[in-house]
This record gives sequence, structure tokens and C-alpha cells, in this order.
Amino acid sequence: MTGLGRREVLLGTAGLVGGCTLGPAYRRPALDLPAAFAASSEGAALAWPLPGWWRNFGSTELDGLIERARDYNADLAVAAARVAQADAQVRINGSPLLPALNGNANFSYQRTGTGGRNTGSSFGAGGGGRYFDSRNYNTGLQASYDLDFWGRNRATYEASQAVALSTRFDQETVALSVVTSVASTYFQVLSGQDRLSVARQNLASAQRVLGAYQARLSVGTATALDVSQQAALVAAQRAALPNLENTIAQPLLGLGILVGTPPERLNLVGGSLTRLKFPTVGAGLPSSLLRRRPDVAAAEAQLVSVNANIRAARAAFFPTVTLTTSGGLASAALSTLTGPGTVVASLASGLVQPIFDNGLRRGQLDLEKGREAELVATYAKAVLQALTDVEQSLAAVHYTSDQEALEQQAVDVAQRSADIARAQLEAGTIDIITSLNTQQTLFSDQDLLVQVRFAKFQGLLNLYKALGGGWEGGVAP
Repeated sequence: MTGLGRREVLLGTAGLVGGCTLGPAYRRPALDLPAAFAASSEGAALAWPLPGWWRNFGSTELDGLIERARDYNADLAVAAARVAQADAQVRINGSPLLPALNGNANFSYQRTGTGGRNTGSSFGAGGGGRYFDSRNYNTGLQASYDLDFWGRNRATYEASQAVALSTRFDQETVALSVVTSVASTYFQVLSGQDRLSVARQNLASAQRVLGAYQARLSVGTATALDVSQQAALVAAQRAALPNLENTIAQPLLGLGILVGTPPERLNLVGGSLTRLKFPTVGAGLPSSLLRRRPDVAAAEAQLVSVNANIRAARAAFFPTVTLTTSGGLASAALSTLTGPGTVVASLASGLVQPIFDNGLRRGQLDLEKGREAELVATYAKAVLQALTDVEQSLAAVHYTSDQEALEQQAVDVAQRSADIARAQLEAGTIDIITSLNTQQTLFSDQDLLVQVRFAKFQGLLNLYKALGGGWEGGVAP
């Protein structure tokens, strides 16, 4: 059979079996998903957060911080670099699917001489000798191609595509984590400012009460013990201020890292949690969560990748066929001769069948099967974690909202008690113990109210994160 005939047979065979795969196509693992989230309120809308969900809090300062973090956060830059690496690996693994073509060219020159006597001069400088110049030219192209009979190259390429997709999901996970961290840290600053404001207001109130007791002491209607006890309360409240100021300074420093800005250049106005809006969020269906959560999607992409790797490992047991061809122009010219160049061409094919490798290929196949079993368990755990995160966040939002309402009632009652105690103090009809108790109760309830309000906002952030945020790649139910 001629070389051309062999080539036609090989390509014809490749056309018949090319794309053949040695293994089942990927199928998502069967999961027992609930019909609805248990913590969802009855009649709640099956809605998902939209992209830019953080704007629902109504803070332009928070919006600016998040936009800056999306542009300059170091973790996001690392994730983007990993995506670029994965894309490059896709191109590398896809290269064997097409023939490789190489060009070559070379030139050589040689002068030879015979006869004549040596005069010490260069060739051709007398002596009666004969000299010949020889120039050789060679140019050509060489192509090689591994015929992918069993789909090994295709499977390897598909595995790298799935890995590249997984890195994109990882990038979305990092982005979601960065955005919620910025919002959480910002809320922590606002909560610290609220607590500091409450502490300063109560300190001012306690100082006014201290002045009242000192005035009563001067006229003999209060004792030195009364003044001393009230002074101790004032001192304790003043001593709490530095720690509250530190609860503001520390998250401010953390914000600098998140938004990629030195803390010295971060100018934050802040404000109060009470000035923010508290948007309502309705959870969708649990089955749709698998497409909303980027970490779940990343776990499934890894499953797709290992499924392709198994097919590639199985294909390694079968022979590989390599087809090479080359062609070009060759010429050898003497200084006294001229002639056309000679066209040269060749075609070759090779067949390699593994015979004995001491269990190498079997081990590689078993390794990929083991990774598949591991990733199936990892995927199931990711799904269960996603469902748990949503349930916990829904419950946290529900109960902290109830607690905030009850705590606000407690503050209102404590405020009325404090107002009555202040009036009785001015009338001189209240003892120091009752006065101290009303002041401490009001301060404690007001401070606790701020902390509960922060916990409610934190629960909402966790819910956004648990639902995949406003991930643009998500699919609404």
C-alpha cells in the first residue's frame, strides 16, 4: 500500500471512530432536596437577590467602598490570575486536537580545491589549482498529528475546560465573600459609632445626676455616699469609652485591606445603623440554589473535570496513532553549476500499543476514580452546607428582628423609668440605689439594642451570601 493510501485509510478510520469516548457522560449526583426552606415565612415571595443587592441598604458610602473593593481587592486579583492560568491550560490541552506544523530552513557554504602549489595565499590566488564553491539550501514544513481514536485528547481538553469553569466559580465565591465582608465591616463601624453615641449620652446624663447630688449634698439633702456612688457610675461609664472607640478603629483598619487602600488614606464618614434601610429578601426554591451558589457550582465543575479525566485514563490503555508528513525544497548548487531545486516529501505513520507499564495506567485510572468518589462526597457536602446556610440565615433574620422589636420596647420602658427617676431626683424624693438602677438599666438596654440591630443586619448579609448574592450567573426559579 502506498503512503497516500495508508493516509486515506488512517483518516477514514479516524472519521469513523474520532470522538469516541470510553466512559459514561457526566450525570449530576442524585440528591434528596427539600421542597422549600423550612425557615421561610409562609407566603414569602420566591425571589432572589439581584446584582448590586448592597445598594438596597441606601448608603452611598457603602456603595463606593464595595465598588473600590471590586476594583482593587488583592484576593480578587489573585482569583482573576487563577482564571487566566486555567484559560491558558485549556489552550495547552486543546492544542493536540489540531495538527502541529513546524517550518525549517538552513544554508551551508563550502569551498574545496585540488592541485597547484602552496603560495601562502588564499584559494584562487595563483598556483594553477581548481576550486569549487558548494552552497546547500534546504527549506521545508513538517506536520504531525495524533489521531484521537479513543477520545483521550478530547477528554483531557474537556477536563481542563471544566477546571477553568470551576476557577470562574471560585472567583465568584471570592467576590461574594469580599462584598459581604466590606458590608459587614462597614456595619460594624456604624454599630461601634452607635454604641459610642449611646455611651456618651449616658455619661452626660450620669454627670448631670452627679451634679444634682452634689447640689443636694451642699444643702444637706444628700449624703457623701450618694455622691460617691454616683461618681463611681460616672467613672465606670467614662472608662468604657476607649474600648468603644477601639471597636470603631479596628474595623476601619480592616476596611483598608478589603478595599486595597492604606488605612491612612481611608476617609470614612460613617453614621448610624438606624439611617440604613433594611430590605426584605425572599428565598427561592432549594433546587435552584444549586445553580445560584458559586461554591456549589465549582464543586460540580470539579466533578465534570474528573469524569473527563477518567475517560482519558481509560483511553490510555489503547494504542495511539501518530501521523507525520513533511515537504519542502532542497537544492545543492556549485559555483559552476545551476539547476532547479528538488521537491522532497515524506509521509509516515506510527502505532504505539502499551504492553507492560508495571501498573502505571491502571493506577492512574484508579486514582481518578478515587478522586471522583471524593468529589461526589464533596459536592454533596457543599449542597448540604448551602441549604444549612440559608436555613440558619433565614432563622437569624427572623429571630433578631423579633428581638429588636422586644428590645426597643425594653428601651422605651427604661427611658420612662429614667425620666420618672430624674423628676423624683429633682423633687428630692428618690434614693441613690433607685437612681443608679434606672440609669444602669437604660444604658444596658440601649447598648443591647444597638448590638441586636447589628446582629440583624449581619444576619441579612449572611442570607445574601447564603443565597449566592446577586450572582449574575444565577438562574431564577
